[in-house]
Amino acid sequence: MRREINDQGKLLIGGIPASVIAETYGTPVYVYDVARIRQNARAFVQTFKKHNIPAQVAYASKAFSSIAMLEVANQEGLSLDVVSEGELHTAIRAGFPVEKIHMHGNNKSLAELQMAVEYNIGCVVVDNFYEIALLTDVLAEKEKSMDVLLRVTPGIEAHTHDYILTGQEDSKFGFDLSSGQAEKAFQLLNANDQVTVKGLHCHIGSQIFETSGFTLATQKLFETMKDWRERFNYNADVLNLGGGFGIQYTEEDDPLELDQYAIALIDEVKLQSEKLNYPMPEIWIEPGRAIVGDAGVTLYTMGSIKEIPGVRTYASVDGGMTDNIRPALYQAKYDAVLADKMHQPAEKEYAIAGKCCESGDMLLWDVKLPNVEPHDLMAVFSTGAYGYAMANNYNRFGKAAVVFVENGEHQLVVRREDFEEITRLDLSYTKQEENNYETSND
Repeated sequence: MRREINDQGKLLIGGIPASVIAETYGTPVYVYDVARIRQNARAFVQTFKKHNIPAQVAYASKAFSSIAMLEVANQEGLSLDVVSEGELHTAIRAGFPVEKIHMHGNNKSLAELQMAVEYNIGCVVVDNFYEIALLTDVLAEKEKSMDVLLRVTPGIEAHTHDYILTGQEDSKFGFDLSSGQAEKAFQLLNANDQVTVKGLHCHIGSQIFETSGFTLATQKLFETMKDWRERFNYNADVLNLGGGFGIQYTEEDDPLELDQYAIALIDEVKLQSEKLNYPMPEIWIEPGRAIVGDAGVTLYTMGSIKEIPGVRTYASVDGGMTDNIRPALYQAKYDAVLADKMHQPAEKEYAIAGKCCESGDMLLWDVKLPNVEPHDLMAVFSTGAYGYAMANNYNRFGKAAVVFVENGEHQLVVRREDFEEITRLDLSYTKQEENNYETSND
C-alpha cells in the first residue's frame, strides 16, 4: 500500500497533509489523488495504444460519478458506462461526448431508453427481451437508430465475493448462452433495421485478481461469434469483456498491475482471432474500481473510545455506514492509519465503529493503530470506489464532501450535504390534524 509521509510523521495525500484537508473541509471527507486516477486510466489506455489495438476503455461511472470525475475521465480519453438517467444526466452536465457513452442496466425503463436515444449516445448494452421490445418501440417512435451490444452470461464464475459475481448462468444480468436465449435475442435485434448489433458483452464479476476467468470468457464468446458467423453471416465488430479488475484494499490483496489485465485480454483475443480465422474485433473494457478505488482516501475524526476488558477496544469515528456501506454489505476489509501519528508504532488493536444507530455499523475490526485519542484524524485507504457512490442518509446524516487534490492544490468538487438539503424533499402532512378534529367531535 502506498504511503506518503512528511518529516513530521503526517500523512500526505497528493503532497498535501491530510490534516490540512480535514481542517479546511471538515470530516468525514472523501479525498481523491487525481494524479493516481490519471495514472490508472493511462495504464489501460496506453497499453492498448502501445500494442496498436483498437479499443475503448469505458469508465464504469457507478464506481464514483460526479461532474468533476467525468471531466477527468474525458480528459484521459476514456469512454463512459452509465446505468441510469441520473448517471447519464451527470455525463451530459459534465460535457462528456455522447458518442462515447454506453448505457447498461438489467431493468432499463422506458424513460431511460428514451433519454439514451434522444441524446444519441454511442451504444446501448441490451440485457433482456423486455428491453428489446421497449427499445424497438422507442426507435420506431423517434425514427432513429442505435448501436447495441448483446450482454451474455458465459457461465464463468470468477473468484470473488458471491454478491459481485455476474458472469455465471444464474444471474440477473444478460442472456444465457447455453440455453439459446442469447441467440434468440441476437436474431430479434439483427432483424431490426434500426438496430446495429456491434458485438457481444460480458462481465464475469468484480475484484478479480487473476486473468484465467477473462481468458475462459473470451474463448466462450469467440465460440459463439464463430458459430454466428457460420450460420448467420455475422461478424462482431466489438468484444466487450467488462471490468472487475482487482485493486489492493489490504496487505492480503495481491492484484496484478493494471496493464497486465489489458495485456492478457489482448493476447487472448489475438490468439482466438488467429485460431478461428476471425476478424480482430475492437476490444472494449469497463474498469471502474480499478480507475478510482486506490485513488481515494476517507478522513474521519475519532470520537468516543470504549474499552471492554478482556474483549476489545472500540473507537468510534464521525462517519460510518453512511459514507462506506461496503463493510456492512460485503464484509469488505480496509486498511487505516492515524494520519498525524505515522511515525508512532501501531501497538494496540481497535475495532473502528461508525456512529450510526446500528450494531452492524463497523468499518474495521481488529486494526492495529498507535494509541487512539479523541480528535485524532484517521485515514481509511482505497475508498475511491463505491464510497460516495453508495452513500446514504441513514439516521439523517448528511453526505460527506468530496475533495480533489492535484499538483499540490486541493479543490472541493462535491459540497457537504447540510440539514436543509436533507429535508429538501420533505412535505408537511396537513390532513392528520383535520382527521383528529373530526374524530373528537363524533
